[in-house]
Amino acid sequence: MKMKDPKACMIIPVENQVRELDPKLLLAYIAVRRGFVVIIGSHREIDFRISSFPRSLYLNKSMTERNLKMFRIMEKLGHEILTWDEEALVHLPAETYYSRRLSPVAIRYNSHLFAWGEDNAELWRQYPDLPKDMPIHVTGNPRSDMLRPELQSFYNKEAEEIRKNHGKFILVNTNFNHVNAFFPAQNLFQPPKSAEEVQQFGKAAVGMSREYAEGLRDHKETIFAAFKELIPTIDRAYPDHTVIVRPHPTESQQVYMDIAKECQRVKVTNEGNVVPWLLATDVVIHNGCTTGVEAYVMGVPAISYRARINEKIDMGFYRLPNLISHQCYDIDELQDTLTKIFNGDLGAASGEERQALVKHYLAAQDGPLACERIVDVLEKKMEQQPVLPKPPLSDRIAGSVFANYRRIYKNIKKYRSGTHAPQHFHRHRYPGISLEELRQRISLFQQVLAEDTKVNAEQISNNIFRLSAS
Repeated sequence: MKMKDPKACMIIPVENQVRELDPKLLLAYIAVRRGFVVIIGSHREIDFRISSFPRSLYLNKSMTERNLKMFRIMEKLGHEILTWDEEALVHLPAETYYSRRLSPVAIRYNSHLFAWGEDNAELWRQYPDLPKDMPIHVTGNPRSDMLRPELQSFYNKEAEEIRKNHGKFILVNTNFNHVNAFFPAQNLFQPPKSAEEVQQFGKAAVGMSREYAEGLRDHKETIFAAFKELIPTIDRAYPDHTVIVRPHPTESQQVYMDIAKECQRVKVTNEGNVVPWLLATDVVIHNGCTTGVEAYVMGVPAISYRARINEKIDMGFYRLPNLISHQCYDIDELQDTLTKIFNGDLGAASGEERQALVKHYLAAQDGPLACERIVDVLEKKMEQQPVLPKPPLSDRIAGSVFANYRRIYKNIKKYRSGTHAPQHFHRHRYPGISLEELRQRISLFQQVLAEDTKVNAEQISNNIFRLSAS
């Protein structure tokens, strides 16, 4: 059913472009098809310009203490906040997840929550500070839509280019951003200024107990060391395969670049979404990485290389991707498994237990897309309340003042040395996309979905676009 005028406006901010833009653009297209007007683009730039947009449904991706300033600004401006948590599929143990990813104050600014699956919904339902009667919708996530067979053809051309450029390859996906972050302040612990100084928490440890953060750091460092040994080993062992190392979006790539210089066929890249790389690869190697889940759903062989074991962390944090992958505990076992995969004797991990586990964690693997289920909720909401309430003039003025102050402060702060988020990190996280490229990706979605809704896409700033039905 297509909505009637007046059309509601939806804001979809994108933080990590390679990971989020395509699935959120799919969500935007489906919303436009239903009659919504959508503003989509850089999360940072959208928040800087938040006071210039009409009252909108703001689709957020976290509910932490760091969100509070923006939540308060948006409430005063009349925006309504609805949230899923990007980190709730492969998540920390409940107590640590709550202290790190949920703020009892921030969550109250939200009107609806969208869960990846039943596991995520149960996690939220057990949160002691969950507001009474908070609607939790088990819709799935736009990122999981891109894994479905009917959507995979969206990436066929990119996958073909990857195969053409790299031939047969082993994909090594890393997630050592807790100990090898893009910049040091993002790690679990900041570098000590002296040998005597007790290490201070970094950004990754916020909300963790010191005991858990230290245990996680020690475990990740040992696995990180094992992967640094693994990469040149498989480069030597499989001369007919390239080794593609794909670091986590907030990881430093330098250590992998240094390894690649000493190897014959190792390449390091974060280019594009991971889905076409999974379509093109023979196998993916990881340790507790979300890519292991994506590979399983797509039927791609995946190996969890567990060269060091900490059951509390491995099963409390990384349980899902580890259990649905082939698990190898040393380099000999891993090479034996790789050989079986290359010889065609072993395929993707399978079995009823794995299927049941994934079904519990990940909704919308068939039937309506997760994006369609999310838009169903938004459409029903706007039918019940076609116009978002207008806050008092005093609140709107205050919201604009606070928003402009925040933008000016952030722009001044970027020139200070030691800032927690240097400009080159923001460019790394959201390098940008042209209007023509955005239109091409929308057109590709239309082809894949066999839809012909005419979409008007216009650029309203460097990295922000407005989409509406023509």
